[in-house]
Amino acid sequence: MSDHITVAVDGMGGDSAPEVVIGGIETTCRADSKVKFLLFGNKEKIGPLLSRSHYAQELCELIHTDEEVTNDDKPTFALRNRTKSSMRLAIDAVKEHKADAVISAGNTGALMAMATIVLKTLPGISRPAIASSFPTQAGDSVMLDLGANVECDSNNLVQFAVMGEVYARNELGLSQPSVGILNVGVEGLKGNDSVRDAAAILKNSNLPLEFYGFIEGDDIGKGTVDVIVTDGFTGNIALKTAEGTAQMIAYFLKDALKSSILSKAGALLARPAIEKVRSHFDPRRYNGALLLGLNGICVKSHGGTDEVGFAHAIQVGVNLVRRDLNDLIKEDIASVMIEPSQSIIE
Repeated sequence: MSDHITVAVDGMGGDSAPEVVIGGIETTCRADSKVKFLLFGNKEKIGPLLSRSHYAQELCELIHTDEEVTNDDKPTFALRNRTKSSMRLAIDAVKEHKADAVISAGNTGALMAMATIVLKTLPGISRPAIASSFPTQAGDSVMLDLGANVECDSNNLVQFAVMGEVYARNELGLSQPSVGILNVGVEGLKGNDSVRDAAAILKNSNLPLEFYGFIEGDDIGKGTVDVIVTDGFTGNIALKTAEGTAQMIAYFLKDALKSSILSKAGALLARPAIEKVRSHFDPRRYNGALLLGLNGICVKSHGGTDEVGFAHAIQVGVNLVRRDLNDLIKEDIASVMIEPSQSIIE
């Protein structure tokens, strides 16, 4: 794979687009001149911002469209009626091999629907999943699904386990990642039919992965397993709960450190340690979730991120392309998937 990468960007996606989008592109261009951009969006809104961005304007090709996907658009509506939107055109660029990856901070449901229809899924995968890494006590872990599939059956969860294991092995550099299914308890009888059936399949299959079993919510932060498998409804709630808890702790810590003169003095002394913790848990460092299982690199940025976070999402896409990650996933998935006529259980 050449070091020169072309990234298609939805210029109108996100809570603070296009300002944050252009800022993230500018940050990326300053650091890596080998990344070029196809930027889709409204020229009247993006043009003035791009003209003030020295590096970005040199490495960006702006393609105008008046149409954009809103946060209120339902996935089916966006799929049928936003065919000329900045999001759809950016996805089409990957399909047409004009770009190596697509990045959007827009409507998650619409992005998933469009990317699935346009790019298609990998062989043996019925549904793509949103996967992302995050910090734990034991190092980084991967969780999927984070919101793409509200309801999942046992086959979906098994596919997520395989894809998540491949992703963790190739992206996080783990030789044999452990895989666990998020459940309401670790006992075999706990949970619904989908999680119990998926666990049974993984325990009794020939799949070359280390299946830990069931894990509970507190195991996420502990880093009990390297890959956490769950449905998108549960995964999204777990993710947002973790983000909210981190914000709450930061709020109370800041309030406590300002509560007295002695506390303020202590805060000054502890500032390096506090800054180290803050930097480690900065959500911008983990911004950029992969739509795993698609025939193309598609990265979803958090809609409320700033330009630093958006630049990180771009870098996630660039890194995945440079590592030929999708080709590796295809190879690994092909080597472990069972023919339709065969049983996955011995």
